[in-house]
Parts: sequence; structure tokens; C-alpha cells
Amino acid sequence: METIDSIPTSKIRRATRLISTGVKIGGNYLKYYGEKITSPETARDNLNNNNAEDIYDSLKSLKGSALKLAQMLSMEKNFLPQAYVEKFSLSQFSVPPLSAPLVVKTFRKYFGKSPLELFDTFNPNAINAASIGQVHKATHEGKELAVKIQYPGVAESISSDLALVKPIAMKMFNIQAKDSDKYFKEVETKLTEETNYILEIAQSSEIAEACEHIPNLRFPKYYPEFSSERVITMDWMNGVHWSEFCKTNPDQETANKIGQALWDFYMFQVHQLRKVHADPHPGNFLIDENDNLIAIDFGCIKEIPEEFYIPYFELAEPENLNNPAIFHAKLAELEILTDKDTKAETVYFSNLFREILALLTQPFHSETFDFSDEEFFLKLAALGEKYANDKELRKMNMNRGSKHFIYINRTFFGLFSLLHDLKAVVDTKQFVS
Repeated sequence: METIDSIPTSKIRRATRLISTGVKIGGNYLKYYGEKITSPETARDNLNNNNAEDIYDSLKSLKGSALKLAQMLSMEKNFLPQAYVEKFSLSQFSVPPLSAPLVVKTFRKYFGKSPLELFDTFNPNAINAASIGQVHKATHEGKELAVKIQYPGVAESISSDLALVKPIAMKMFNIQAKDSDKYFKEVETKLTEETNYILEIAQSSEIAEACEHIPNLRFPKYYPEFSSERVITMDWMNGVHWSEFCKTNPDQETANKIGQALWDFYMFQVHQLRKVHADPHPGNFLIDENDNLIAIDFGCIKEIPEEFYIPYFELAEPENLNNPAIFHAKLAELEILTDKDTKAETVYFSNLFREILALLTQPFHSETFDFSDEEFFLKLAALGEKYANDKELRKMNMNRGSKHFIYINRTFFGLFSLLHDLKAVVDTKQFVS
């Protein structure tokens, strides 16, 4: 297996790596312009494939926040070309791990001991590796354990990494420079929290205890005595990753059972705890041999303040969508409309968000919802493409909406995507309280 012996940690080395990637992308475009003449039917696909591969290869060597961006973008199935989605999806649980000597060096830095001085056995080869850390298997007093080790320099490079990827994100999502700091600060804050494994243990234990009553849902136990700010140890959970399980084409009853557990888990967090596991990608969930759902990563937890929760979910009600006065008031509370908007901007963004919300809230408007419904997801894709290509939209100030939208929308898009992959039919009106 390919391993990594070092990770660029200085701002200069990480910037240099991204600049060299930019040179490769420039070459890809030169090649594309030539292919447009000789092979116009395949030129664009070739460009997307080449760019996706070069960008991903660069990000996977940097790891940390840079690779986390790829992981977040891999969930944007309705807004990115398929080549990017497929390549960036590898960041969820399949990237080159640290080499064994670097693992031991990292472990000594945080514990003052080698892994074998703490555990009865320790596999120095990673079982899987993702954006911020990699997982090793260990045993202690007869228990099988999963030991997650954070990559060197990840926490220290968050701010500089975001500064490097900020121009890419601003171009991709049409973010204006003015008043954009609150969005990037929100991302920086959450990424910083994800690197604090002591905080993750506290969050994991709190949510696991609060949700233990939900049927068909399991959590690992965490071991503070074998954990630190950069190393976290938990029970080894036997199961199949979500994506791999979905490829087995489970029968409808099984899919519905697992899908309902996932739905209940998220609705309980959102509506009862007012905080939510805001990283719903396939690498964070396993399915055990009894078709139970296992949640294994709680690094990214988003608290939902009351002033955002109330108008956000009031807009999910059809009667509010169709009442102009209430609708405009809620859009203002959520910072989508402002008192500086022109009449044209008010009309445009009101219509835009009414169209988006009318589609996105459909799962909440019936007793059950079939997430295998291709028509629903095709409409989502078409809507994304419509506004991605809207020249009028690009002329307007798109720095709209509360900073809380970033992770709450990510949560629901991720949840819908997971349930779509599973092809589950879930009872969306009721959840375990």
C-alpha cells in the first residue's frame, strides 16, 4: 500500500504544492483547447477528469483542511461534474496513510511512549485513512480497539490552508469578497474543533448517551486514558462502510430499517438536542451483521441557536412559503433578504428561495418519503444547474444567509444523499423522542 513519510506543514511548502497544481491545471486547459477542435464530444469530460485527478492528488498529499475541502465538495453531487464527485469521494475513507515510522513518531510526541508500550498489540499499518486522521487496530486486555491518530501539522495549518483554498471556494460558489469573512470563520471554527480529540470524546459520549434509546443504532465506547488532543481510542466496531453496504443492494425491509435509524438519529439531534452530527458522509457510518447503524465519528458537531432554528423550520411549512408577509419576514431573520436590497433583488431572491425550499422540504410534507425517487433528485440537480448557470445571479451580491446555513444545509444534503444511496423509504413525520 502507498504510504506517506512526511506531510508539508509550513505555509510556504503547502502553498508551493498548490501552486504546482495550478500549473498542471493550466496545462490541462491548453490540452482542452486543442481537443475542442479535434474531439469536441470528449474534450470537456477529459478536462474534468484531468483536473479532478490533479487537484485531488495535491490535496491528499497535504491532508488536513485542504483534503477536508475535497471531502465536503464530494457531497455536492448536484453542483459539481461527476469526475470531481467520484475523485473527491475517495477523501471520505481512502487516502494514502502515514508510514509506520511516522506513526510511532507521532504517537511518542503525544504520549511519550510507543503504541506497544500502551497496548497489548498495535497494527502500525492504518486500516483506513481520511482527511484529518487515520485509524489503526489495537488490543488491550482482550478488547479490540480503534486508535485514530491525527496527521502532523493539521491543527496548526487550518488558517493558512483556508487562505489558500479561499479563492477557489469563492469562485466556485460565487462568494463576494465583501462581508465573506463570517462564512470562512465559521468553517475555520468547525475545522479547529474537529482537530481537538478531547472535545470529540466529550461530544461523542454526550450524543451517544442521549441517543442510546433510538432503535437499531449503536455507538462505540471511548477510552480517555488512551486518548489525547491528537489521538483518540474507541471500541473497534465490526461493520461495513455505508457505501459498500449500499452496493450490496439490500432488500427493501433492511434498507428501510437502517434508513429509519439514520433519520430518527438526525431528527432527534436537530429537534431535541439542538446540536447535530454535521458530517453525514459515508465514511462516518457502518452497518453491522444485524443491520444496525453504527455512528463512529463526532468531530464535527454543529449547535443550532434558537434564533436560527425557529425561522429555518418555520420555512419548511407550506402555509408559510405561500404567505408573502411571513415568508419575507423569515427570509430577513435568516439574513437572506436585507434592508439594503433593491426591489428587483427582493423579488429575485424571494422567488429563488421559494423554489428551492418548495423542493427541499418535500420529504417533510408526507407521512413517508421514498428516497429512491430519482425524479426528486433529478429535480434537485436541475435546480442546481439552473442557478449555477444563471448570469443574472452572478451579477448580484450572493453573500446572503446566516453563517449557520453552511453546516445545517450540509447536514440535510448529506442526510438526503445517504438515504438516496440506500434507496430507503422512511417515516418522516415521526421520530423517536
